[in-house]
Amino acid sequence: QVQLVESGGGLVQSGGSLRLSCAAFASQQILSISNMGWYRQAPGKQRELVATIAGDGTANYDGAVKGRFAISRDNANHMVFLQMNALKPEDTAVYYCEADRVYYGVANFVYELWGQGTQVTISS
Repeated sequence: QVQLVESGGGLVQSGGSLRLSCAAFASQQILSISNMGWYRQAPGKQRELVATIAGDGTANYDGAVKGRFAISRDNANHMVFLQMNALKPEDTAVYYCEADRVYYGVANFVYELWGQGTQVTISS
């Protein structure tokens, strides 16, 4: 069994910063994780991509966050981070961590693993 656990959400004022973290945990040793990403879902809206990062560190961003957010990962500890700066009220959403493929134990893997989400609220 594998799970992703997010942390770091909260309430901040417009213009502030937050750093989200996501860690992968498994019942057996995690061998590798392919692409990881952050998505968000605002009330009444569909879940949307925020940023993704490949195993080699190559990152991609949605245009709405490019230049304000930075995604990074720690492969040794199976973690991904999202540094969010210059936050705006429209960034308010539940933020979800996602892992495309997680390889663990002996020949075990899971596709499209999602975390439980962490609430980010930006006040104007």
